[in-house]
Amino acid sequence: MTKKKIRNANESAPAASGSIEKRVEETPFEAFASICAVLVVLLFIQTFIGQNMVIPSGSMEPTLLIGDHLVVDRTNMAAPAKWMPLVYHRPPHRGDVVVFIKPVLQSGIDTTDCCLVKRLIGVPGDHIHLQDGTVYINGVAQHYSNAHPTVADDYPFLDNFPSIPAATQPDAAEQWAVAEPGYIHDGNLVVPPGMYFMMGDNRHNSLDSRYWGFVPRANIVGRPMFNYWSFETSEEQYNERGIGPRIASIGHIILHFFTDTRWKRTLHVIR
Repeated sequence: MTKKKIRNANESAPAASGSIEKRVEETPFEAFASICAVLVVLLFIQTFIGQNMVIPSGSMEPTLLIGDHLVVDRTNMAAPAKWMPLVYHRPPHRGDVVVFIKPVLQSGIDTTDCCLVKRLIGVPGDHIHLQDGTVYINGVAQHYSNAHPTVADDYPFLDNFPSIPAATQPDAAEQWAVAEPGYIHDGNLVVPPGMYFMMGDNRHNSLDSRYWGFVPRANIVGRPMFNYWSFETSEEQYNERGIGPRIASIGHIILHFFTDTRWKRTLHVIR
């Protein structure tokens, strides 16, 4: 009779074939390729899906404050693209807060790549005028809850538009000053097809369509969704240029991050 060999309880069983794998070190080329892949994905998201932007001026107060950092949705309000037919798009609506590319040259500086954020006041076909600071669209007074009220001061161009030609205003773009009279009918500015009229909520501190005209549909980038971080900052700090002021700004943020962050505005939805 053949005796079966009994294995000692303390004896370990032999490892299954192929169960032990050697650790393979990642090569520098593979690491570089991985980083590039991540950067491509981030670039795609930044370009076509969403982007972040910071508010450098008070033209949209109190809706948006200087130092607000926003997440911008670039999908559903941007102009439809033939190469991306499955993405849902909706037309911009009156009252939307929108991000768009400034359509003109002003003060000798090329600002055509500059993104601005304003409130959409007029859509194609609307008849617009301001009387004593109140916006009238197609003869109906509009009362925007977020807009700054009219102050007791003399702002004839800002409060009564287009009764005074843009050509008389020092900040008006030259092209708009020439073209504006052609869009005025019976004291109203008529928005042409494919164009939109924008204004800042802070009416007396906003360079908007009153100064540089209509915004083409193709220039609309998207809409701000929410405020992911808000840091108390002055407009002068954002206007400073150079390495020195930038380093000083970073140092200021590090030192005052907890005290100057507007915590109540974190994840605040933009309306």
